[in-house]
Amino acid sequence: MDYRALSHWMSSVDDDLTPRPALPGDTDVDVCVVGAGYTGLWTAYYLARADPSLRVAVVEAEIAGFGASGRNGGWCSALFPQSVSALARRHGRGAAVALYRAMQATVDEVGAVAAAEGIDCDFTKGGTIMLARTPVQLERAREDIQESREYGFADGDLELLDADEASRRCGAAGVLGATYTPHCAAIHPAKLVRGLARAVERRGVRVHERTRVRAMRHGAVLTAHGTIRARTIVRATEGYTPALPALRRVVAPVYSLMLVTAPLPATFWGTAGLAGRETFTDHRHLIIYGQRTADDRLAFGGRGAPYHFRSTVRPEFDRDARVHAALRETLADFFPALPADVEITHHWGGPLGVPRDWHPSVGLDRRAGIAWAGGYVGDGVGTANLAGRTLADLITGEDSELVRLPWVGHRSPRWEPEPLRWLGVNAGLRVMTAADAEEARTGRPSRRAALFSRLLGG
Repeated sequence: MDYRALSHWMSSVDDDLTPRPALPGDTDVDVCVVGAGYTGLWTAYYLARADPSLRVAVVEAEIAGFGASGRNGGWCSALFPQSVSALARRHGRGAAVALYRAMQATVDEVGAVAAAEGIDCDFTKGGTIMLARTPVQLERAREDIQESREYGFADGDLELLDADEASRRCGAAGVLGATYTPHCAAIHPAKLVRGLARAVERRGVRVHERTRVRAMRHGAVLTAHGTIRARTIVRATEGYTPALPALRRVVAPVYSLMLVTAPLPATFWGTAGLAGRETFTDHRHLIIYGQRTADDRLAFGGRGAPYHFRSTVRPEFDRDARVHAALRETLADFFPALPADVEITHHWGGPLGVPRDWHPSVGLDRRAGIAWAGGYVGDGVGTANLAGRTLADLITGEDSELVRLPWVGHRSPRWEPEPLRWLGVNAGLRVMTAADAEEARTGRPSRRAALFSRLLGG
């Protein structure tokens, strides 16, 4: 397999992506981590840092960063799929605020570890600007500010920008205003995950690539190359979780697709802005996301690709001509100054993990010896770091503030069996697409989008 073809990010890392040796045979460890993405590698990193005597092994079906960690939009953000008010309804006000504050601190933690470990991942903390480009979107921006204030967050966490202020940061067309948060860094995601794999190895963690897991049982991970016996097994498989026996309905693997331009000239950036490498989006329902890369490209992505029957994940689903064309049109709509003949150097995509209630979770079942984290709904770059620190504390028995955060031990309901799952997920994608078109046409908030959000607990 040509791993460099997975994404622009994987094509531009500073190693040749040669797979590490597979598991050589049966072995015994203290902790076996299944999955060498952000969640698995951060967990291994913090375990090794907390207790260097622990025997920790990471097994990965392909190579470190093969999944979402090497293909995402490069937002190391404090975003969490559940709003603070939704978390408060489930877990209480104090717990909700504590989780949001922990997410904010996580952005700086990732930057600090990258610097300490010599991982040059183009980390630039420029924040996120979420544009309002219709009156309905502007009203949603104001509602977000109001909710933020109700829970004690100030302008330093989330502020409302008028049209001029917003346009100075991001020179998109038709800007009426925006919300801005400083709690996000633009990164090169594959450089981070590949550098993290090297960092855990320096701390004595064994990383076995091209080692596919067939099953996880009490105290044992069965692979194609042997059995790993471990006191604790960490499941860190996110969008690939449904491939494991008995876990098909834990998350739905929903595809998010991306493209990236060739480097753009200073004349374009003089109009487009993003001088601080702010990540950018807008207040539409169907999520889009972008960043100015360190080498002056536009990396841009969004949802809209279909969910595939029975949670199927295949390489041919990584590209969808219809969705990629729509992303190109949206990017041109954002930035009319973008040259019509701009070269799109890479198209790619991959699955992310969506739990039934859109609520990420982290936890440890001590009786079964199984720990887990995931269900990030695309907000996993920062969240996975918080998960890794939390899992390390749970496994080592550290009684920290992290283990008392409200997502610890949360259990999402399972997705419906097929064909209901296929019908429901794809209906949701259509609802949100139609809601954006409806709002642009009528100038009024979409009732169908509000109803769908309530069904997900938002």
